[in-house]
Amino acid sequence: MTNFEVRQYDAAGRLGELEVPRAGVTVQTPTILPVVNPHVQTVDPSALESEFGAEILITNSYILHGSEELREPALEQGLHDLLDFSGAIMTDSGSFQLAEYGDIDVTTEEILQFQSDIGSDIGTPVDIPTPPDVDRERAESELETTQDRLERAAAADTGEMLVSAPVQGSTYPDLRERAAEHATTTGLDVFPLGAVVPLMNEYRYADLADVVAACKRGLGEVGPVHLFGAGHPMMFAMAAALGCDLFDSAAYALYARDDRYLTVRGTELLDELEQFPCTCPICTDHTPAELRDMDDETRQDLLARHNLHVTYGEIRTVRQAIRSGNLLELVDSRARGHPAMLDGYRTLLDHAEQLERTDPVSKDAFFYTSSESARRPEVLRHQERLDRFDLDADEVLLTEGGSNDRYDETWGVCPPFGPYPRELGDTYPLTAEVPDRTDRAACEAAADGVARLVELHPDVSFTLVHDDWPETALDRVPDSVRVRDLHARE
Repeated sequence: MTNFEVRQYDAAGRLGELEVPRAGVTVQTPTILPVVNPHVQTVDPSALESEFGAEILITNSYILHGSEELREPALEQGLHDLLDFSGAIMTDSGSFQLAEYGDIDVTTEEILQFQSDIGSDIGTPVDIPTPPDVDRERAESELETTQDRLERAAAADTGEMLVSAPVQGSTYPDLRERAAEHATTTGLDVFPLGAVVPLMNEYRYADLADVVAACKRGLGEVGPVHLFGAGHPMMFAMAAALGCDLFDSAAYALYARDDRYLTVRGTELLDELEQFPCTCPICTDHTPAELRDMDDETRQDLLARHNLHVTYGEIRTVRQAIRSGNLLELVDSRARGHPAMLDGYRTLLDHAEQLERTDPVSKDAFFYTSSESARRPEVLRHQERLDRFDLDADEVLLTEGGSNDRYDETWGVCPPFGPYPRELGDTYPLTAEVPDRTDRAACEAAADGVARLVELHPDVSFTLVHDDWPETALDRVPDSVRVRDLHARE
């Protein structure tokens, strides 16, 4: 993939640039692709571009293909003139309709040719969106069909139009990983993770995290990863931390039609709001009561614009978090908005070893903001790298206090990281900001670090001096280690 360049990482999150040659634009990622219904445009594409800075959007080529009203204008004018949008335009193929209605009357070759003919910048083949939790036989059979269609898409002559390679496999991590590996061999350009909308609709963010992690294992670091249907801003940070670069959203419009008001913590009903908890232009110029008194069209327009302000605002927040190296702290904050998001964050941390591969070795700061922070990739990396240090000593003190001349060598101990050579105490991540009242998870993680060091040096005698660690942490310390509390009398 030569059209995508990563500028910076945090965890598996990426600041990238996607060159879209047919449109002649470079799209900054992570970003959102607003879904534009060619028949019903709640917010005009030109306004998406001028008011919200949209660089890319997505529309449905299958709807255009079957539309008596729009098919010929699309072919004659091209998508950009039809929609009045100068940025990049991605088109879906009809796979959504296939999932919803069970059948469509177009082949991969036909829809790709149509997408090319109407001037799409990124086209999509007709994959089979296998839903979650189906039996394995069905998942494997439909995946085989999808992979055959990706091969056909790769063989098609699409000119400068980029072509996506959707990754399917239901909720089977091994199938998702295998599908992703196959997708990278096709030479296609963008990698959507398909059939995940049911997981998001059912708030199954833990399962979503496992699916995305499996896909990323198979994809590696090639090309932009598109999380199909990920339209709610409260989950952008988590998805970005797992390695997703593109999101598409019809939520801004669909929610507005139902009088639903987006926030980064969830969704509110307009009828239940007395004040707007937002400083976007819509919310500062109007009250909830004023919107409720408006006609349907005006109210929906304003709500949709608010929803877009929140959506693009969160995209900017995610980008800055990657740039600043505190993306996981943002994920932690967002996870507090809903218990299901917290499940997703905890599952994300189950894949800390995977995230660590691209996580920068050094950042400005590490903030310990919750017990989940003890499982972050930085902690894992520190403990894995203890094998880089030689201990030429018979007796070693590991302490949260000061040194002691009775020992051959003194190391520091810092929850959640564990033991470290004292000369590294002023280096990242040991400069972490940790609450004075250290929690159990941080102490348990530090104890695991002690156990790791002891395992690496079985002939060394260790003494641990800890600052009131709980029994659950002390139980993790090997029996060979002499243990005492920092504040206990010798």
